[in-house]
Amino acid sequence: MGILREHFAQEIKELQEDLVNMTHAAEKMLQMAIDSLKEGNVEKAREVIALDDVVDDYNFKLEARCLQMIALQQPVAKDLRIIAAILKIITDVERVGDYSIDIAKFSIRLAEKPLFKPLVDIPKMAEVVIQMMEATIDAFLKRDLGIVQKVIESDAQVDALYRSIHEEVVLHIEKDPSVTRQAIWVLMIARYLERIGDHITNITERIYYMETGQILELHQ
Repeated sequence: MGILREHFAQEIKELQEDLVNMTHAAEKMLQMAIDSLKEGNVEKAREVIALDDVVDDYNFKLEARCLQMIALQQPVAKDLRIIAAILKIITDVERVGDYSIDIAKFSIRLAEKPLFKPLVDIPKMAEVVIQMMEATIDAFLKRDLGIVQKVIESDAQVDALYRSIHEEVVLHIEKDPSVTRQAIWVLMIARYLERIGDHITNITERIYYMETGQILELHQ
């Protein structure tokens, strides 16, 4: 039994390591998508789109391994919570990758001509979201619920920036309807960043569940 338990513990360890690698890959996609937007770099945006296969591959393999471990090992207590949480987390990480691709696609469109206004709040919003993602990885590795709370609090800042961008975009459209298309694209990018923030808070809720056994909606 000791050898079997040791083998299972190693499987859990490798599962968590791959989840962290998947999350880093999605974070890289997001950072590159924002860089492509700020730089008007179409090639970098296309690189983001190509990286989707990496995140998707992690998603499929991690899901299969989680289900196999549940079926064959019949884990209980905290081990089961870890596996169940990872099954949920990979979906949220995969969505971060998907939204990063959406941002990259709009970056390509926006690179076609000068922007109707300088980008200010979008990079700020992206910086907060990326910091949230890095902190979430840290919280997962350290099982630190204090970091979880800080991530939740940061999401309120993301929501406030989104509202500010929305109001500003509407004003620009009202003043000059010719900018409507670009303005809507910028607003969509802000919306994607806001949704990424929500997915990151979902991940922190799963970390909270792993440690406490309680399923709570931490973000109000």
